Formats: sequence, structure tokens, C-alpha cells
Amino acid sequence: MDNDAGKIKKRAEEIREQIAADRRFLHGIPEIGMDLPQTSVYIRKRLDEMEIPWRECGGKVPEKMTEDYMKAGFPRMEYSTGIVAMIGKGSPCILLRADMDALPVKEETELEFRSCNGYGHMCGHDSHVAMLLGAAQILKEMEDSLEGSVKLMFQPGEETGAGARLLVEDGLLENPKVDAAFGLHVQPVTKTGEVGYAVGVNSASLDTFILRIRGKGGHSSQPQLCTDPLMIMNQVYQAVNLLVGREADPAAMVTLTCGVAKGGTAVNIIPEEAELHIGVRTLDPESAAHLKRRIPELIDHYVKAWNGEYELTEFHTPCTYSNEALCRELVPYICEIAGDENVQRIPPMTGTEDFGYVTEKVPGMFAFIGAGGPGNPPLHNPRMMLDEDVLPVGAAVHANVALSWLKAHGKQR
Repeated sequence: MDNDAGKIKKRAEEIREQIAADRRFLHGIPEIGMDLPQTSVYIRKRLDEMEIPWRECGGKVPEKMTEDYMKAGFPRMEYSTGIVAMIGKGSPCILLRADMDALPVKEETELEFRSCNGYGHMCGHDSHVAMLLGAAQILKEMEDSLEGSVKLMFQPGEETGAGARLLVEDGLLENPKVDAAFGLHVQPVTKTGEVGYAVGVNSASLDTFILRIRGKGGHSSQPQLCTDPLMIMNQVYQAVNLLVGREADPAAMVTLTCGVAKGGTAVNIIPEEAELHIGVRTLDPESAAHLKRRIPELIDHYVKAWNGEYELTEFHTPCTYSNEALCRELVPYICEIAGDENVQRIPPMTGTEDFGYVTEKVPGMFAFIGAGGPGNPPLHNPRMMLDEDVLPVGAAVHANVALSWLKAHGKQR
């Protein structure tokens, strides 16, 4: 083991209790969307305690984005309370990322520090922040050894699919220019400390379509006087589901789910409106582009064929891409912390990660770190829990990746 890696691993164990304390505090105050006031205040306070300079990043959420996400069920989002912090100075620069928003899921665990506000950190973002704060402390203490700078990205809105986008648009990757990026995500169904990564496409893209159909309501005994939006919704539902089996390449990973279908108030009333939410995930950019074109076409034809009107809102989150050369470089640094036997390549994630907005711009690597074991409740489950033994390991992985990458690239300049 490299001497620096040994020091980092030892220091991460020494500050284990502080990392756990950060995680537990954040776990009890989950917030959703882009505007996370309590979460961001806590992170800024911790950075101030470590004398790490930071700035707010993300800025005002565009009004149209706010309106669109409210249609999808998110609260009104005025500002993106992202935070960017700096350790070291100048070039080269590597970015370490932690997302910090929670889910609109009521936690059903018996943890003493569980959430009681109706939301839950059931995707482990509280642990991501805690691990990055732990890495920040280690890197700050070793700042004189950094041959460049480390940029820390604390990001809201990952679950919206666009939180990283706002930070990138607000200059996240500039001043100094980011040369490489690394992200880490906990996985409760994988043995604690095991790290998995995919090379190339790392996670699926996600296209979301929020469809609101307007018909003409009336009495169910007089359908000829009405335009039934529920019937139109049913037609659209069947049509878009046929697309995957008939127009998507069978060799491509494509899933289509209509996760929301709602409308109506009583059995004898034809309602005025109905709503359908359609989500398409794929690891294949060509399939994504094809379905992104065809779904609106089918919606238009079916709604108009039955004399309805509609409003369609669309969101896109790109695939996250792990750069092959960067993976070859960073994997040995991860192995120094986690152990060679605990680091392996895995298939791409069929879920979606908005870290893709970063990896579109700079070489990046995204990895999963086990925080439990097989049989545990999975991510997004209301009973999901993490093994906190993962926390010092994740913090050390972040720190060693940054320090080692800077050591290698700083000498080249």
C-alpha cells in the first residue's frame, strides 16, 4: 500500500465518529428538490469549521423548470442550494461529488435518528455528503501535499434528474477548470466495502413525459356528449407500451413505465382531465432518440383522434459515462483503500444518475460502494438502511483518488 494511502485509511478510521455524526444529523432532516435550506446550512457550517472556502452554486431555478417539476409532483423550487468548496489551488483540478437531496418517501425504519418529516434519505445521499465531508477533512489536513486543487461538489436535485445541470450551467467546472471528476454511490444490497464500476456507459438515460389530457366532462349515461380523457389516456398507455416491443432494438436495454395514471372522481362522471406520466430508460442513445421522437407523435395522434386536447412536458437526463482511461488510472487508487479483491467491474446501472451532466463535459468515473449485503431492502425502499462501516471507507476512497490523481498529473505540468 502507498504510504499516503495508508495515512488516509488510518485517518478516516480516526474520524469515523464525526463522519457518522454528519450522516445521522442529515438523515434526520431530509429535504427534496433543488432548495435544501437546512441541509446546505449544515454543510456550510461544517466547511467553515474545517476552514475550507466555499461558494453557493446553482442559482435561481428557471421559472419554466420550476413549473415543469411542480407538474411532476415536486415542491416549488426557487433556488438551487448547491455548494462548491475548494482545497488546494490551481491546476490540475479534480472534482469529487456528493448529492444531498432526499426522496418523497416516508421512512419506516426504527433508527433513533430516523426522519419524521415525511421524507426520507432512502437513496443514501446523507451518507454521500458525510463521506465527502470526511474526505474534505483529510484532504484539508494534507493540503500542503496537493499538487493542484480538489473541487468538492455538494449537489441538490439529483432525484429531479437536473440538479447537476444547474450547477454545471452556473460555472461548476470552471475557475479552476475541472480536468477529471469522481462520484461514489452507496449500494445497500452489496457487501460493505465492495466497489463496483462500469466502463463506458455507466447508467441509463431517462426521458420523462408528463401528459395532461383535456376532454369534455359530463354524465356517464351520455358519453356521446362528452370527450372521455380516461379513455384517451388508456389508448395512449397501450400505444406507448407497444413501442418498446415493436420499435426498440431487442439488443438494447430499454424500459418504459407509466408510473402515474390518474383522473376522475366518481363512477358516474366522465371527468374533464386525466394525467399520465411516462418514463423511458435506456443505455442506448439511439433508442433514446427514437423514442423521444415517437412518443410525442403517438400522443398527438391518439389524443386528436378522440377530439381531446393535451399539454405535454418533457425532461431529459443523459447517461453517465465513465471514461475508460480515467477508470484504468483511478482503480488502483480505489484498490489501495478497499483491497484488490473488493474492486470489480459490474454491468451498467439501469437506473439514472444526473452525474451525466458532468461526464458530458469532463472525463469522469462513477462507482458503487457496498453498504450492507444481499437480501437487504434496496435503494428507494422505505426500510432501506446502511451499514455505517462504509463511511470511513468511502471517505478514504474519495481522498486517495484525489490526492493520488493530483500527484500523478501535477508532476506532468
